[in-house]
Amino acid sequence: MSSRHDHRLALLGDGDVLHSGFVAAAACVLSAGLVYVAYLVHVIRVARRAPCRPEQGDCVLLFGKHAPRGRIDRDFQARLDRAVSLWNERRPSRVVLLGGGADGEATEAEVARTALLAGGLDTQVPLQLEGQSRDTLQNLRNARELLRDGAIRLIGTLPLSTTGVGALPRVTLLSNRYHLARCALFARQLGFDCELCAAETRLPWSPRTLLRLAGEAAYVCWSDVGTRWARLIGHRRMLARVT
Repeated sequence: MSSRHDHRLALLGDGDVLHSGFVAAAACVLSAGLVYVAYLVHVIRVARRAPCRPEQGDCVLLFGKHAPRGRIDRDFQARLDRAVSLWNERRPSRVVLLGGGADGEATEAEVARTALLAGGLDTQVPLQLEGQSRDTLQNLRNARELLRDGAIRLIGTLPLSTTGVGALPRVTLLSNRYHLARCALFARQLGFDCELCAAETRLPWSPRTLLRLAGEAAYVCWSDVGTRWARLIGHRRMLARVT
């Protein structure tokens, strides 16, 4: 599997990605930046308002994070801590760990599993791993196929609940607050019925967080404007990549 850096370079060299990026950039320039500001407000609003406790929480998708050589940063640790908290409060029937890794390294999903079990999570928890994805969109696309087809690797002995072949359960998207707007956008484009769960109790206002929010706003703007443009012009190949 490619490294994170190689994956990003491949995306930047992709014609469809560049096409959507150009359209999004043009929309921002022609609107004197107002389009970007609108997405920034949206990302901040989602980050601030996202709950820490899901209403249902029956199927939790825990997003991985870059963990070179298995090193877990504080954002990733916050996601793991929230997953343990949810389990202790009300046990979900499914916890899907998302995220791949470079060749020769543990995947983000494997790093998360090791950390969760080391942190005291019950060894009977039915953890399910998706270790082939390299970004948020791939996380959700692969999770959709796993959940839809039932082709999930089960860790533990508890049985999985079933929703029927091809059916998708309602999912809880668990990640850091700055990341949730992107997660929600992609999940809804892919047909998920989803709710959000923030790793942090509240949004930390720091220069680092503000930079994260600004970057996420640019990414969400790029993805959403590009998708709307693809629908407008009937570009099936571009749409197939995000739906």
